[in-house]
Amino acid sequence: MTDRQWAKLEDIPQSKLTPMLRQYIEAKAQSGDSLLFFRMGDFFELFFEDAIDAAELIGLTLTSRDGAGKENPIPMAGVPARSVDGYVARAIKAGRTVALCDQVEDPKDAKGIVKRELVRTVTPGTVLEPDLLEERANNYLGALLCQNGLAGLALVDVTTGEFLTAQIHALPEQALADELTRTSPVEVLVSDGIESRTLERFQERFDGIAFTLRPDHEFDPGHCAELLKGQFDIATLKGLGLEDAAQALACAGAALSYIQETQRDAVPHLRMPRRYSPSGFVVLDGNTQRNLELVESLLDKRRKGTLLDVLDRTHTHMGARKVRQWILHPLLDVEEIWARLDAVEALHDNGESRLTLREILKPIADLERLLGRITSKSGNARDVKALGVSLAQAPRLKSALAPFQAPLLTELRDGIDSLDDVCSWIESGIQDRPPVTLMEGNVIHDGYDEELDRLRTLVTGGRDWIASLQREESERTGIPKLKVGYNKVFGYYIEISKVNSHLAPPEYERKQTLVNAERYITPALKEREVEIVDAEERMQKREYDLFVALRERVAAEAKRVHQTANAIATVDVILSFAEVAVTQNYIKPSIDGGDELRIRDGRHPVVEHLMKAGEFVPNDILLDPLDASLVIVTGPNMAGKSTYLRQVALIALMAQIGCFVPAAEARIGVVDRIFTRVGASDNLARGESTFMVEMIETANILNTATSRSLIVLDEIGRGTSTFDGISIAWSVAEHIHNNLGAKTLFATHYHELSELGNQLERGKNVNVSVREWSGKVVFLYRIAEGGADHSYGIQVAKLAGLPNEVIRRAHEILDHLESGNTAALGIPEQMYLFGPRQPAKDSAVEKELRGIDPDALTPKEAHEFIYRLKKLLDDASES
Repeated sequence: MTDRQWAKLEDIPQSKLTPMLRQYIEAKAQSGDSLLFFRMGDFFELFFEDAIDAAELIGLTLTSRDGAGKENPIPMAGVPARSVDGYVARAIKAGRTVALCDQVEDPKDAKGIVKRELVRTVTPGTVLEPDLLEERANNYLGALLCQNGLAGLALVDVTTGEFLTAQIHALPEQALADELTRTSPVEVLVSDGIESRTLERFQERFDGIAFTLRPDHEFDPGHCAELLKGQFDIATLKGLGLEDAAQALACAGAALSYIQETQRDAVPHLRMPRRYSPSGFVVLDGNTQRNLELVESLLDKRRKGTLLDVLDRTHTHMGARKVRQWILHPLLDVEEIWARLDAVEALHDNGESRLTLREILKPIADLERLLGRITSKSGNARDVKALGVSLAQAPRLKSALAPFQAPLLTELRDGIDSLDDVCSWIESGIQDRPPVTLMEGNVIHDGYDEELDRLRTLVTGGRDWIASLQREESERTGIPKLKVGYNKVFGYYIEISKVNSHLAPPEYERKQTLVNAERYITPALKEREVEIVDAEERMQKREYDLFVALRERVAAEAKRVHQTANAIATVDVILSFAEVAVTQNYIKPSIDGGDELRIRDGRHPVVEHLMKAGEFVPNDILLDPLDASLVIVTGPNMAGKSTYLRQVALIALMAQIGCFVPAAEARIGVVDRIFTRVGASDNLARGESTFMVEMIETANILNTATSRSLIVLDEIGRGTSTFDGISIAWSVAEHIHNNLGAKTLFATHYHELSELGNQLERGKNVNVSVREWSGKVVFLYRIAEGGADHSYGIQVAKLAGLPNEVIRRAHEILDHLESGNTAALGIPEQMYLFGPRQPAKDSAVEKELRGIDPDALTPKEAHEFIYRLKKLLDDASES
């Protein structure tokens, strides 16, 4: 059928609207642009444009039902109710939101049409379905408001209950963008009063985030304050740190309002909002996060090849999410860093305890997300049982941590609530292997409830009676293959083959004729059927009610479970750091508030992890604001400059997240910001060339770095002409040295910049050593003192596979350029950019210099010689 043949909602005459369609229209008006999944019996159906869209987006079969006549059928598509989550997940991944309209009363109790209501709207930031969630990363819903020079930000993970708020300066906009990059919300709420250009900039910059417009009044601070007080049953916002933060308050309220609207009566348990300051952690701009490949690789945006991949040896999904958070939020507080390092050291030094902890943590499920589903009333019996089994490990974990004296481990041990009562409720209430769906029965243990046990006895007795009836009736009637069966249409029946149907007693009432058999009922059979079916229905309802009550009882202890889950996750991260330190031969760094950064035999954690043991070449670094704050690194491409630069930044970051580091020795003075400007890229969509992007990133560093920052710059000025590039690189290096004083590694392929390292008071030159052997370049990957005097670019080009004729010609051209014989290349002298030609004969000054022996001069003669040279230069310039 073509689109024109489908009936549209407005095409259906009022007189043709059935009660069901009227109910659908009302629900659709509330669901807006969301795909409306409308419950009808065992299926969720979609109609009209939603059905057409769903057929294309998620692969549903498009059918129809009568609407405005046979020539204009209503398009319809449906999915089984028991598998609706998977289809919802597909729709969300395809970029649509979904509204679920469910039956809210038992059809048997309905008077007229079954009552239906919108029970939930599923959006990227409010999903609870496991199919849509990355187990090892948070799924944040964000809210953003820029107002009066300030920016408010709220972040809520409805799957774990985490609720964060922040308020920062809206300008420069870069700081806000960096925080969004660091927290990676999947959906961000913004006021519909936002300037269109501002929204466009964010959409261009973050094409992976769904920006959702919300009414401006939902960001009203007064309205938001009352909403938060009501949700968390508090009288004041002072404890939340939001009384003097109007923008953060507005975002927290807007996020909560959205969650209440989309989840309706099934809002999951949310922890009290916690205000944090991005400036309380090391500032990592978006470029630094990407260039250091902290949590996703530059190449394919995956985990492999990242620092996270190296450091994450956690055993729980909660721990995995926390180690990711720690990597993206290095600490500034020296005491807090040492607390983590001491805890890691305690486990590092005790292999037996690490083994014990590992075995305790392995069976622990994702307590946070289990609790999210349980408190949102969507958790099934398996979720509750998994929570109970996991919490049963809490006393063992407390016991395993008892011997340790490290303050953080002691604090974590005390923070673990054994939750014996909750475990007891679940253990006594839920079967060991409950079914997925609640209406299948066998959820609640025998002995948990007397009424349920009585109903089960009635049902079991009735079924036993049915089983014995088949034997008794076969013997009484003499019919050998008489069978008692059941189906949903006719209930219980007695089946006799056609051959033996003449033996049926007169009290048997024929109910159905089959090809080879006849089916009968008897008054006694129907009477017992009513008893059994009634008992089964009451048993199912009783069991469901008991489960819901138990689930609510467990949900009421959410705060205690969250506290324990957080402690378990932290222990998991510390154990992970300890295990990585042991297997990778990391050492405990020394952390202080000073300005020195000293690393002996440092290694790149990711590169080393991907190489065979012992292959990585370690190197030293000393960055000292009193002696060598600016280190200029020269050497050919592929020699290891970028690896060296990145490893210094990564080791500093690892130390400040409380992790051991890949080095023989490391002393890290806490840095407040880490900047990396590495590689070349463009942003054509925003009209920015590679060089423009490079300059924008460099400008951000120069405008925001402090004397306590760590700056890693690689190949500044490469995107423009040689003279321009050298000039810019030289000026940037000078500015950092003279005006910022930040600890800086400055890699460049302009080996001319080595002169700068000699001139600057706190400058230093190092180079990546290479050797030439039989016309080939050999990379040693060792950092040596002094600057490089050769770029080896043609040798690297040869290694890359350029054709031999290209390599030979490049050598010819290089020989001409270095000798000044540019005429052979057809280059006029005034166009020669690589320096003046060599003069055909020595100048007067050169003749004087060649004829003098400096060691034979007395001080007076040397003084007179200098004056004579100056006069020769003056005469030459006048002529």
